[in-house]
Formats: sequence, C-alpha cells, structure tokens
Amino acid sequence: MRGIDECSYEEFQYAMSVGVTAPFYLTKLFAPYFAKNAAIVNISSSRDRMSMPQTESYTAAKGGIAALTHALAVSLSGKVRVNSISPGWIDTAYTKYEGPDAVQQPVGCVGNPMDIANMVLYLCSEKADFITGENICIDGGMTHQMIYHGDNGWTFNP
Repeated sequence: MRGIDECSYEEFQYAMSVGVTAPFYLTKLFAPYFAKNAAIVNISSSRDRMSMPQTESYTAAKGGIAALTHALAVSLSGKVRVNSISPGWIDTAYTKYEGPDAVQQPVGCVGNPMDIANMVLYLCSEKADFITGENICIDGGMTHQMIYHGDNGWTFNP
C-alpha cells in the first residue's frame, strides 16, 4: 500500500480497478446466469470505516466495495442478494497471539480465515434470505473500541 505521499495516479487507479471495477463487471457479466436465490458476497475490509496513514488507495477501494454492495443489492433486488464482509485482523497462518496483540482485541484473539468463511457460508445459505445490502464487519470488535492516548495504558508515539 502506498499512500498520498507516494501513490501515483496509476497505482490509485489500479486499486480502484481491482477493488471496485472488477467486482462490478463480474457481477454485470454473471447477472444473466444467477440461479434463483443466488447470493454474492464481496470482501471489503475494516479499513472501509477506519484508516491508517498512507492507505488512501486501499481504504478508498474497500469503501467503494461496501458502497457498491448496497447499490447492487437494490439493482438486483428480487434476483440476487448482495452483501459484503469487512474482515479485521485475520491471520492466515493461524498463529496464536498472546499479550498486547490478543488483549487489544475485545474478543481476546486475532481472527482466522474460518471466521470469514463461516460468514460467507451463512450469507450464501437460505438462512440469510432476509439479508441483502449489508456490510458485515468481522473484526473482533476492534472498530467499536475507542482508544485514546493514555487510556488503558495505551500511548501514541508518532
């Protein structure tokens, strides 16, 4: 990820192409072939609602997929349910974190791919027939936790 200080126009456009344009055109191309009660699950990121310095292209792309999700849900109403998932910290190596990395998470651990896969399976099932246009954040509660310098022993060191 390259941010505002280093990101070129081409790099920003690439992030938009991969993050927003591709899912839009894939949906458009597949639209005539969706089965009854079909479901689309896009992958966004918890960065669609919070940022770190120098992540503008990634954050914009993930915010774009979240917005595209609810727009497609309305456009494909009655044909396809469209939802997205915004993962937080997901460790694909299934590392067991201890100390600050785990404790800072309101659930006490870092997520793993099965946390996301289980939600994808649910959203594609008939149990989720009444859910469309939603962006579901799976981040162990991190985006709901307010952290300020000096709170709970946390310090900001820029």
